[in-house]
Amino acid sequence: MDAFDPTPPQWAEPAIHALSFCCPRCGASSQQANHVWINRRAPVISDDYRRKWQEFYDCECGQAWWAWSSDRPPQDWQKQDGDES
Repeated sequence: MDAFDPTPPQWAEPAIHALSFCCPRCGASSQQANHVWINRRAPVISDDYRRKWQEFYDCECGQAWWAWSSDRPPQDWQKQDGDES
């Protein structure tokens, strides 16, 4: 399964929207998912004119969930707004 495959996998069909960027059933992070699929066919434009996509995760607990790419928390290695070089 390719995360960028244009055809959604069957496990993504019953996915529920996670309000926090983690599994709504067990709280596992997206990095713990068994499978990932990104719906790049239908980007949405946010209020600040940036594209965002639905990211689908097949959690190890069996729950399929999705969240917006813009809701992904920043990683430690990413520079935060206002950080100096």
